[in-house]
Amino acid sequence: MRTEEFKMERRGLLKAGDEVEIVEKSTEAFYYYTIVPALAMSGNYKLGERIRSTRGVVKDIKQDPRGFFVDVEFDE
Repeated sequence: MRTEEFKMERRGLLKAGDEVEIVEKSTEAFYYYTIVPALAMSGNYKLGERIRSTRGVVKDIKQDPRGFFVDVEFDE
């Protein structure tokens, strides 16, 4: 199992236990992921760190002064 963090801008878009789908986007230097339909976004990943799964399960949602952070677990 692999857990990755995504930033969510508004409360209530996702909850623990939700199954989510991600899409991969890339630039020349890195990859990043979006929980569709545009619910949350990951940070940047190098080639060797790419997420191979396209589906995961929300494990936890945390809030701090910077916003909401969603932990998603992938079967990798």
